[in-house]
Amino acid sequence: MTDLSGRVALVTGGGTGIGAAIAEGYAAAGARVAVTGRRPQPLAEVVDRITAGGGEAIGLPADVTDLDAMRAAVAGVVDRFGHLDLVVANAGAAPPFGAVLDTSPEVWNEIVDLNLTGVWHTAKAAVPELVAAGGGTIIVVGSGAGRATTGGLGAYSAAKAGAAALTRVLAAELRGSRIAVNELIPGPVRTPAIAIFGTTDPDELTERVRAIGEWLKEPADVAELALYLASLPTDGTTGQTFSMMGRLV
Repeated sequence: MTDLSGRVALVTGGGTGIGAAIAEGYAAAGARVAVTGRRPQPLAEVVDRITAGGGEAIGLPADVTDLDAMRAAVAGVVDRFGHLDLVVANAGAAPPFGAVLDTSPEVWNEIVDLNLTGVWHTAKAAVPELVAAGGGTIIVVGSGAGRATTGGLGAYSAAKAGAAALTRVLAAELRGSRIAVNELIPGPVRTPAIAIFGTTDPDELTERVRAIGEWLKEPADVAELALYLASLPTDGTTGQTFSMMGRLV
């Protein structure tokens, strides 16, 4: 059982799906947890579940595309819990399928801002506090789309590829500060984003996922890997990708 006692975690996109599962998993392992997201209500529900289970958590509404908002969120974490040493850059979303050259500039910018610039904002806001804490861990939730060999998710694929490269750059630049930065690729997970497969019927969804050589995970499955990555030494494994996908891409 991973023990995160004494750790303070910030999870972006923490109100639903993978982010909520990671936040709850960290709290169950003893961490004090802050969740951020655009909508206050889902954050409050996660906080209520954590506190009902005896954990400590706060919700801090913030948009990762807004650097000032992320800096304010990090300040809120430190004000409440005293320090920050564990960050999960999870916030992101995929657009509908479509040819990349048919994507409008507005949609392109929105998707890249959320999935790539949002990771940069999160790191830029959080790293000074990780350094002040003597080191820490950053986990970037990536996607197999970042290694895409087929079309259909142009802006998202490009942004996730950028986030993967950013993970490696951050790892190289922050190793001397005892900050480990690794990428976690979940593959298909039963969240609202799974609608990209064109169905919500459980059996049909499972078959469509299997047809492309994948396996369908629950958010709690991803939280298990996030717990493992959080437990690694901060001066150990860094700049690596940990994938839960069922195929090579």
